[in-house]
Amino acid sequence: MRIAVLDLGTNTFNLLIAEIVEGMNYKVLINTKEGVKLGRGGINQKVITKDAFQRGIDAIARHFLLIGQYKVDKVIAFATSAIRDADNGQDFAETLKEKFNLTISVISGDKEAELIYLGVKQTLPFRDKRFLILDIGGGSNEFIVADDNQIFWKRSFKLGMARLLEKFHTSDPITLEEIVQLEIYFKNELKELFEKVILYKPEVFIGASGSFDSFVAMLVSEKFLEYKDVGIFHEIPIHIYGQLHQNLLKSTKSDRDNMKGLEPVRRDMIVLASVFVNFVIKELGFQTMYQSAYSLKEGAMLEMINGKI
Repeated sequence: MRIAVLDLGTNTFNLLIAEIVEGMNYKVLINTKEGVKLGRGGINQKVITKDAFQRGIDAIARHFLLIGQYKVDKVIAFATSAIRDADNGQDFAETLKEKFNLTISVISGDKEAELIYLGVKQTLPFRDKRFLILDIGGGSNEFIVADDNQIFWKRSFKLGMARLLEKFHTSDPITLEEIVQLEIYFKNELKELFEKVILYKPEVFIGASGSFDSFVAMLVSEKFLEYKDVGIFHEIPIHIYGQLHQNLLKSTKSDRDNMKGLEPVRRDMIVLASVFVNFVIKELGFQTMYQSAYSLKEGAMLEMINGKI
C-alpha cells in the first residue's frame, strides 16, 4: 500500500510518499516540497491573499501529478498555522476539496507539536536523554520537551518567520538595534518555555526540518559539515553554527540569492530564523544542537500506518 502525506505549511507545501513494508514500517519513495509562501501579505491580518491562494492551488496540482505517477492508494493532508488562523482558511480547504477531492484536516498547534515529536523520534540516535525540539514554521514555532517515551510539555507559539518578517520589517542587512528589539520580543513571548526548561531540564536541542535543513545544507556546501548518507540526523557544533549565523547577519538579499544550499523559499526568512535559533541557544545554554530532517509529515505517516489517523 502506498500512502501520501501532505503537510500544508505557511511557507511550503510538503509531500511525502511512502510504501508500507513488512512489520508496519514504511519505505520513503519521494520526499519533496513546493514553495508557496501562503502567509505572504496577509498572515498578520488573518487572510490568505488572492495571489497566495492561487500559489497554493498550483502547488497542490503539481503534487497531485506526483501522487498519480506513484499510484498512491491513500492521501491524507494536514493544514497548519496559515490556514487554521486565516478567516478564509476554510474557503481554501473547500477549494482543494472541490478541485482535487482532497479533504484537509486543519490541526491545532498542540496536534502539530505532537506529530512533529513523532516524526523527530524516528531519527534519534540516543534514547536516554530528555530533549527540546524546535520546529520553525512560517506561521508558528513549536517547542516540545520530551524523551523517547513521552512528551512532558509542548506548545505552539505564533512566532513563525512570516509573521515576524511582516511585523518587524528588518533592514537588509539586519541591524544590531533590530536584533536587540527582536530578542526583547522573543524573551517576553517565550516566558513559558523558559519556565518549562527549568522544570524539565532537557539536555539536547533538536531542530526539526525547515530552517534547520537549510542550515545543514549551507554548512555542507561550505565544507563545514559532512553530509551523512542517511541524511536525516546531523550534529551541528555551536561554534560552526555561530560562523554561519554571523555570515547570515551580514548578508544582503543579493548575498543570500547566491548562498549555496539555501532554498529560494527561505531566503527572505533565514536571517530571522537564525536570530531566533541563536537566541534560544544563548538563553538556554545549549552547547550543541542537532538537525532532524523528519518532522510533521513523518509523524503523520507513522500515525497513519498504526491506524491512529
